[in-house]
Amino acid sequence: MKRREMLLGAALLTWPARAADRAATLQSTLALWDSDPHHDLKGIVVLFHGTNVAERYFNGETPSSLHDIRSAGKSITSLLIGIAMDEGLIRGVSDTVQRYLPQTKGAAIGDVTLDQLLTMRSGLAANDEVPGLPGNEDRFDQAADPVDFLTHIPRASQPGTNYAYNSMNAYTAGLIVGSATRRDEAEFARLRLFEPLGISQFSWAKDALGHTKGQGNLSLSTGDFARIGQLVLNQGTYEGRRIVSAAWIADSLKPRVAIAKFDPYADDYGYFWYSRTHTIKGAQILVHFASGNGGNKIYVVPSHDMVVAITSSAYGHGYGQRRSQEILLALLNT
Repeated sequence: MKRREMLLGAALLTWPARAADRAATLQSTLALWDSDPHHDLKGIVVLFHGTNVAERYFNGETPSSLHDIRSAGKSITSLLIGIAMDEGLIRGVSDTVQRYLPQTKGAAIGDVTLDQLLTMRSGLAANDEVPGLPGNEDRFDQAADPVDFLTHIPRASQPGTNYAYNSMNAYTAGLIVGSATRRDEAEFARLRLFEPLGISQFSWAKDALGHTKGQGNLSLSTGDFARIGQLVLNQGTYEGRRIVSAAWIADSLKPRVAIAKFDPYADDYGYFWYSRTHTIKGAQILVHFASGNGGNKIYVVPSHDMVVAITSSAYGHGYGQRRSQEILLALLNT
């Protein structure tokens, strides 16, 4: 027993040093991007066992800077759907859109289920990468009445059959959050998600009618972006407080649609959350992540008890996504 106590005491004495060494190594890894030839990387925060062990800011960004995370906001909308469901305000993912948005009855979107919406299988003639389609995001952004625009998007395939990434699905999900909770989505997020996480500063863009854009354009600091990742890593709790059910986190992260043929950075899609398995030092490492244009990422790595948040404004440039994945892999290999 005495020997065991001595070994435990030695371990406790050396642990702070090991943790400090790890943090220093991770910080050195982040410094590699100081010389990045592009000047649009903004911030990186690394959480390990729930503690901020490394962070670095670039190109004028500071810890308090708010940054537009673009479509990573879709993953936050998914969390809000789950919170509303936990509170009994949304019955379940088999409900149709028209139950919460009666104005969509008779429209192609109306009888789409939440499950189909959250997995990008609504069947709408909409794809953010195809400008000519009726539901393309750029056309939507120009609409004077976005809800009317939504209800006039025709059907391209039977709901639930084909994956097609488009912002109309997440916009609709945001409207459902607002209707079910009788609050604007951003206000519901402030009360039920951001304040419990200790997030006091944020900005969420609205459409022409004043609805929160559930498809994206949420601005957060890099550190607060990481807090959301920690919530997901903790299966819905943060600092001991339950914010969203573990069941919803599991449902959101569960691989539901194989999308590797559509997305070079992901294997599967869940409820507005992605996943990919990387081979690191001979081991298969599963990573869940939120993703936004330009390389904005929350990476959640359960096997490492680690979260990596990256903000970047490489909007419209493919290197932004590549760079964020390279940062993640460098950290995992450290």
